[in-house]
Amino acid sequence: MRSVVVLPTYNEADNIDRFLRAVRKAAPETDVLVVDDGSPDGTGPLAQQLADELGRIEVLNRPGKSGLGSAYRDGFAKVLGSGEYDIVVSMDADMSHDPDRIPEFVRLVASGADLVIGSRYVTGGGTTDWPVRRQLLSKWGNMYTRTILGVPSRDCTSGYRAYRATALASIDPTSTSAEGYAFLTELVRRLATQGAVIVESPIIFRDRTEGKSKMSGRIIVESMLLVTRWGIGDRLLRRRPR
Repeated sequence: MRSVVVLPTYNEADNIDRFLRAVRKAAPETDVLVVDDGSPDGTGPLAQQLADELGRIEVLNRPGKSGLGSAYRDGFAKVLGSGEYDIVVSMDADMSHDPDRIPEFVRLVASGADLVIGSRYVTGGGTTDWPVRRQLLSKWGNMYTRTILGVPSRDCTSGYRAYRATALASIDPTSTSAEGYAFLTELVRRLATQGAVIVESPIIFRDRTEGKSKMSGRIIVESMLLVTRWGIGDRLLRRRPR
């Protein structure tokens, strides 16, 4: 089964060399699509140099920073539109996600999963180097999301995933509008509604050591507001007389 990593980047020049070399070593048969949002630190040109050296890497240059959801929408549209791939992997470029796990995620999809989530909140999973406040916020947010949306996943905001390409195409990610972590949650919600087979595989999330985090209060607020709106809407729809 052919697989591809879709990798949104913005100002990841400190990490992109190490990351792409690690992916090529861990998963030599997996292609990579780097979706760079015009990084002022030169991430895009550096990624292109590495693509020329390592092979099986393509760079999609976008004119400016438009958000995580927007980058994934463009990246998913490109790889799904090609019709070349059976499995689509998403992950972060800052080495928070271990590239060595890619083959396992691909194997789980090949074995029947429609979505594999690298989960921090199942047995064996966790985080390192996070302050207590951030740990509590993430755990509470995921518990709230799981409860109000009625989805089975314990980690709806993990960006380390592998999708069966046909399952991802069936929910039309280009029709979403959310950014940040809300985008990731929206995909889980849509797949769960369709009865997709969702598997959580434990990961240890390691906080970035190079570069600057893109997390902001605005992203968190947007995510919680959208989750609440979706949850209320879903409940009203289920109660509507038929």
